[in-house]
Amino acid sequence: MVFKVLGKTVAVLTLVAVFIFLGLWQLDRANELQDSKKIIPDSTIYQLSELASPATSLDSRSVGKKVQLRGNYIQTFRAPNQTDLAKNRSDWEVALMQVDEKSAILVLRGYWKDRLVEPQVAMSTGVDLQAIVQPRQFEDISRNAPGVISRLDSSVIVSLTDFDLYDGFLLATQESVSDGPIIRDRIELAPPESKVGGYYWQHISYVIIWWLMAAIVLYLPFYRRREESDKLGA
Repeated sequence: MVFKVLGKTVAVLTLVAVFIFLGLWQLDRANELQDSKKIIPDSTIYQLSELASPATSLDSRSVGKKVQLRGNYIQTFRAPNQTDLAKNRSDWEVALMQVDEKSAILVLRGYWKDRLVEPQVAMSTGVDLQAIVQPRQFEDISRNAPGVISRLDSSVIVSLTDFDLYDGFLLATQESVSDGPIIRDRIELAPPESKVGGYYWQHISYVIIWWLMAAIVLYLPFYRRREESDKLGA
């Protein structure tokens, strides 16, 4: 009898703990969703090496931060049918910039139609770049072909270079060569979407449901005892 009561008690407490844990987890998701919507201004201009490393996944905390670096463009690609902040679709010019002897990073320079605006930018030309760190694209928008990339993601060009590649890409805001700044239209991108799905109050409603379930499970044994007592009293 004692073991039976003890077993039921352990089962009840286990279920209560599980429901409380699920509620806390859902609450954390709600807070993460709220935090992801907070825009924290950061006017600091970093060196690329301070925010990222080649052949390493990009830290999400580095996304949206400004960087400056100097390098050489060694390959150029067309990224077809891309969508900018204004929901306009167009082809973009994406270049691979060598940043040191062993590593390189993709740079979204601008619109493909403007690729010949500064023809003096060649492989041997040093370019001073200011840019914004962006996460890689995950979905193919077109097909890979010679000189064409299906998405802005260094993994699609791994076989085309011996350099160690950075994860993500840089959104160019300013480019300068020895002759002066490169003047061309720059692309504006929508901020990356939160990886936390759903809505804040949706998560909060689940928190309430999980904790209500915990309360019900905790109350049931007492309810049954009360029912049995009432029957005996009758």
